[in-house]
Amino acid sequence: MIRFIHLKQGIWLLAMCCCGQAFAQDARPFTIPVESKNNAVVLQVDAKGQLSTIYFGTKLSNAAEYQQVPMAYKQTEDYSTVSNAAYTAAGTKNLVEPAIAVTHADGNNALDLRYVSHKVTPRGADVEEISILLKDPVYPFEVTLYYKVYKAEDVIEQWSVIRHQEKGNVTLQKFASANLYLKAPRYYLRQYHGDWAKEMQPEETPLTHGIKTLDSKLGTRANLFQPPVFMVSLDKPATEDEGSVLYGSLEWSGNFRIDLELDNLDNLRIIAGINNYASPYVLKTNTAFETPPFLYTFSTKGKGDASRKLQSWARNYKLLDGKGERLTLLNNWEATNFNFDESALKSLLKDTKDLGVDLFLLDDGWFGNKFPRNSDHAGLGDWQENRKKLPNGIAALDSMAQLNGVKFGIWIEPEMVNPKSELNTKHPDWVLRQPGREEHYFRNQLVLDLSNPQVQDFVFRVVDSLFIKAPKLSYIKWDCNAVIYNAWSAYQKQQQSQFYVEYVRGLYKVLARVRAKYPNVPMMLCSGGGGRVDYAALQYFTEYWPSDNTDPLERIYIQWENSYFYPAIASANHVTDWGKQPIKFRVDVAMMGKLGFDIVVKDLKEKDLAFCKEAINNYNALKDVIWHGDQYRLANPHEGSVAAVMYLDEKKATGVLFNYLVNYRYGEGSKFPIRLKGLDPAKKYRLKEINLYPGEDTVIPDNTIFTGEFLMNIGFNPQLHVKRTSVVIRINEVS
Repeated sequence: MIRFIHLKQGIWLLAMCCCGQAFAQDARPFTIPVESKNNAVVLQVDAKGQLSTIYFGTKLSNAAEYQQVPMAYKQTEDYSTVSNAAYTAAGTKNLVEPAIAVTHADGNNALDLRYVSHKVTPRGADVEEISILLKDPVYPFEVTLYYKVYKAEDVIEQWSVIRHQEKGNVTLQKFASANLYLKAPRYYLRQYHGDWAKEMQPEETPLTHGIKTLDSKLGTRANLFQPPVFMVSLDKPATEDEGSVLYGSLEWSGNFRIDLELDNLDNLRIIAGINNYASPYVLKTNTAFETPPFLYTFSTKGKGDASRKLQSWARNYKLLDGKGERLTLLNNWEATNFNFDESALKSLLKDTKDLGVDLFLLDDGWFGNKFPRNSDHAGLGDWQENRKKLPNGIAALDSMAQLNGVKFGIWIEPEMVNPKSELNTKHPDWVLRQPGREEHYFRNQLVLDLSNPQVQDFVFRVVDSLFIKAPKLSYIKWDCNAVIYNAWSAYQKQQQSQFYVEYVRGLYKVLARVRAKYPNVPMMLCSGGGGRVDYAALQYFTEYWPSDNTDPLERIYIQWENSYFYPAIASANHVTDWGKQPIKFRVDVAMMGKLGFDIVVKDLKEKDLAFCKEAINNYNALKDVIWHGDQYRLANPHEGSVAAVMYLDEKKATGVLFNYLVNYRYGEGSKFPIRLKGLDPAKKYRLKEINLYPGEDTVIPDNTIFTGEFLMNIGFNPQLHVKRTSVVIRINEVS
């Protein structure tokens, strides 16, 4: 029970039952440790009820010693005394970037948040949720901070819930999910930039005083230019196996903002949340605004350990069916583009069976009649089968697939519309467009207004109708190719500043409805490449498309960087005709995740086809360890001529080692052995080369056996060179 006792103007006494004790202003400071298996974020409530972060780092065995941490630092004076606030509010004595800024119903911009209570709630085995209630002593305004701790994986999800009981609306000017506070001598930021076909380009730089902002204002495809994932190394740049490093990412599929502020005390403040760009949010009384989770993990053992923690967490808790199976597939896009008919697809269904994969995926171009989808200039929004291409509809294709012993999947882009479409003509108010202004198109298309419940119903019906027509439909490729131009919603009317938030919420409502009715159907998250991958979206999807760039040499780098944050089971990797590398190299690269093909099977040479079939058999034998095993990055393509990645099962008994030559200059190759990781030093392991091209022999003798100790300390040389550019090694324990 909360009691507010008004003593005099502007002064309140707060008392509340908290963990069996009453808290009041002028009480003795106490700590709230947020602890995982190895790490701790320690918050402190002072005598005035201010909630501050006093420690971020390795968990101490004696929790009482956290109180002593602040005394160990002799830094510049904090004039405001709130620089280390756990959730920094704007408008009183704060001098740094706020996590929250509001305009009260009476026009006042000041906010002061004081501790009221906290509680710890178990959320399953090894998971707990800590909630901390903060209130303004003057205004009936409150924020609850949530910390969901996945103890075994050392992952924390942090978010806030904002409410008020003011007599009138409050405008949220900024509304972050999390406000971290780190201490170290130096900080190094690893961030990513890119564009279409150039995703996940890394940059690592020291953070200097001031604010570094990572953000997106694209509305839909948050990742086109910059993804919401990043790393911060403390003291020195972390390597794969050494150094202290924080991984962070916002679970949000729209505009995000991450501020990294090195303050006058030489401490780092990280504030992450929905981007408040053009988005002041009007919050009605007694209405909750819940921010999306900001997730982070911390390791003192380098980037490899941090990524394995995050990958394990994703498989166990976040990715849809993260511990399950995936379907290998053949896609028709590279084979046909928009130019196909039922007869051509029937032939491709036979190719799917002959190749040995699980599913045939029909890509873009199957719909539209008045405005047929024969290019990307028309048809989006008109989700009826094109009668010329598919006179018998997708039901016939589904039946053909079953007769061929394979499954059937289909491409959609239900959030979008072409100007040349019946939908655009019938429902112009469903489309984002500025009244009286020239329209701007991205990939010749406009965006539907998902903040509108009618549009949400329409998008759900697009998906639902596919399953009604083809009940055994087994896969959805969900695309999203446009950013939001012309950002004006007819539905939002006078609340345009809420549009960017409500658009993403509308998307999630649709996806939740789809998953409620079709919980087990695999779906790929595709957005013109890796344009929308984040862990909020991946709750609804089994996999994502890292890039439209399927040149295998480029894909090594893209997949490498994505692997820091996402598990291999989620990465959809297709063999295509991009690049100049031989089929073996292309298949070997695509096997480092969820394997697919987008090639003209009938045009393959006999040996190429034979190789693909054998490689699929090898993949099926090893896919469990690739999807669910621990990943070790062994040779960094950014640092040398070789890339090497290894996957190892939990028992340290079975694994697979992928090796690639990434520099084809004269004399380049694997000059030094590659040291393996994660093995049991006392066990013996047999290494056998697989994925051999027909007619070629391995240079690695059969029955090559080493101890784990040898492989981790001396290593193994796959003998890469310009005529042997990719090598796949199966690893098995010898009893």
